[in-house]
Amino acid sequence: MGTSVAASASCHQGIVPGYLLARLAASDRYSHAAHAARQTLIAGRPTYHSTLELSIDGSGALVAEIQAAPTRTISDAQNTEKLPGLVVRTEDEPPVADATVNEAFDGLGATFDLLLDAFERDSLDGRGAALNATVHYGQDYDNAFWDGSRMVFGDGDGEVFQGFTRSVSVIGHELGHGVIQSASGLIYQGQSGALNESIADVLGVLTEQHLNGQTADQASWLVGEGIFTDAVQGRALRSMLEPGTAYDDDELGKDPQPAHMRDYVNTVEDNGGVHINSGIPNRAFALAALSIGGNAWESAGLAWYRALTGGLSASAEFTEFADRTIAAASDIGDNVETAVREAWIAVGVIEDARVREPR
Repeated sequence: MGTSVAASASCHQGIVPGYLLARLAASDRYSHAAHAARQTLIAGRPTYHSTLELSIDGSGALVAEIQAAPTRTISDAQNTEKLPGLVVRTEDEPPVADATVNEAFDGLGATFDLLLDAFERDSLDGRGAALNATVHYGQDYDNAFWDGSRMVFGDGDGEVFQGFTRSVSVIGHELGHGVIQSASGLIYQGQSGALNESIADVLGVLTEQHLNGQTADQASWLVGEGIFTDAVQGRALRSMLEPGTAYDDDELGKDPQPAHMRDYVNTVEDNGGVHINSGIPNRAFALAALSIGGNAWESAGLAWYRALTGGLSASAEFTEFADRTIAAASDIGDNVETAVREAWIAVGVIEDARVREPR
């Protein structure tokens, strides 16, 4: 028996959740986008690699050149699904005529700058790994994804989704999966998978905030702002500050993300709700950053990064990660620790120790 579009949707990872593509695939209003969504679901994405690829020299030694500058290569798939595609721009070359190529190039650079400036991390693996991306992947491909070694961008269908390189938060998010892959390898299922998605969202919005010089209270806290066309009733794919409010469209439905553990969604779809339940830790991060104030990458962002890279287990659930962020925050400052703790309490991940049972 064949596999339905809806049933297969949970198998595909990318910035656009499978459940949203499945909803779009059944749309009567967006006929062209519905066809594009069906093709995107069928195409899926290449197999996810478990490790970053690094070069080996003639003696068999691992080579990872350390340098405080990115090494970017942008390739063009020319609307095929063959990777990596034709190289169209490399490091130190000037902008080209294709705006999508330049947007990808600049987005990779913005992510590299955040990692180096905020966390002293030299590229995705901390050892200067090259940053590679492919644009114009597939025909009307409605997604962007990290394939284990490179960023891959579709152009969107033009009816519902626009080009995915337009959003720096999307680029930072997908490259964030590369950081997570190298740092802890969080299993992409259930709560650990939701943490994987949430931390990628954190790195995505921090990349955008760092690039624009925005403090926490100046930021939009939106992931994927600008990738919907004007035909869609929606601001972005996700809102970190207000999960569940990013879009509400007659055809696409309403953003299903919960903002509190009492509304946690138990499901077998979406790899156990990795894109849905990521709204809970997302809101915790936004609340902590806003409570602290200033540049989020210098406070809450640093606590989240240290928690990720400080021995986090691959199967970590929300409570383990919350405890690790609180511990990391205590080394940054008392106000940071308090804000982080209060944020996790606010979303129901940990209990407020000050609340006592009635006698």
